[in-house]
Amino acid sequence: MQLNFKKSYKFAFKSASYITLFFLGVFVLYHFFIAPLQLVFVFGFAFCLFLFSFLLIQYRVETFIYKRVKKIYDDVSLLENTSFRNQPITTDMATLTKEVQKFARDKKLEIETLKIREEYRREFLGNVSHELKTPLFTVQGYLLTLLDGAMDDKSIRKKYLQRAEKGVERLIYIVKDLDMITKLETGDIHLDLSRFNIVEVIQNVFDLLEMKAAKKNITLTFDTKYAKPIWTLGDREKIQQVVTNLVVNSIKYGKEGGTTEVGIEDLIDNKIIVRITDNGEGIEKQHISRLFERFYRVDKSGARSEGGSGLGLAIVKHIIEGHNEKIYIESQFGVGSEFSFTMEKAK
Repeated sequence: MQLNFKKSYKFAFKSASYITLFFLGVFVLYHFFIAPLQLVFVFGFAFCLFLFSFLLIQYRVETFIYKRVKKIYDDVSLLENTSFRNQPITTDMATLTKEVQKFARDKKLEIETLKIREEYRREFLGNVSHELKTPLFTVQGYLLTLLDGAMDDKSIRKKYLQRAEKGVERLIYIVKDLDMITKLETGDIHLDLSRFNIVEVIQNVFDLLEMKAAKKNITLTFDTKYAKPIWTLGDREKIQQVVTNLVVNSIKYGKEGGTTEVGIEDLIDNKIIVRITDNGEGIEKQHISRLFERFYRVDKSGARSEGGSGLGLAIVKHIIEGHNEKIYIESQFGVGSEFSFTMEKAK
């Protein structure tokens, strides 16, 4: 390792000066009180003494500090921090202190990050277990009931098989969403970019969800009539999924007889923003920052009764970010919510 000695010279200089002054004082006393000495000899000896003392003290200090500092570097190297380990050894205490403090801060940040990830992993596994357990137990319950004798009754058999099928459909839905979000998070998903009419995509979503909204008497509507197409650039299928997930979310948490309104506005020269607004129950502030986490639910019991995988908003966030766009949320509890995302215009 390369040596990098800096500020120990100051220590050596002062120490050599003290030694030289001491012996110079002795010679002066000897000159005046015992026997006169030639001044050239005195100052020549003082200079040689100073130089010898300086070099000796500097060497000894460097050796003394280097041995101990090297042990610090060796101990730190055991922690496999390559950025610290590969640096040249310095015996400059100020520099060393800064390096060790930076190393300690980096390690503290790394440990805190690992703790957050561990907590996130534990919560994720618990959520996956819960989400899969509910439909699994539902299917198992109906099948066991049929095997215990209910199969002989045709009406019960059909009803229970239909309910078991719904449980299987929800399992498939959850697994598909898990597969998609895994691909999105690892970047292992292809975006098929094309020019498409965003108004048409939103209308398709309205048509698909019309019956779902009708069950709660919720009106799906545009904020105004869009007579002309609005052309955007993106993956049509995935953007349709984004709109679908956001509209489904607004229906799920919307109030009876409410509305879900979609508006499209020019943002800047080459961008538009799509706003999906509802007058539902709204979201409390403490939940907003976590809405896009996997399986995070504001109302844990109520949301599960509505079904879904708990991954809808997480998928939305990853798809939008995959397009290098932004998604925003504004909500007032008891008043309603607005989700919005940007898209690039197409000529």
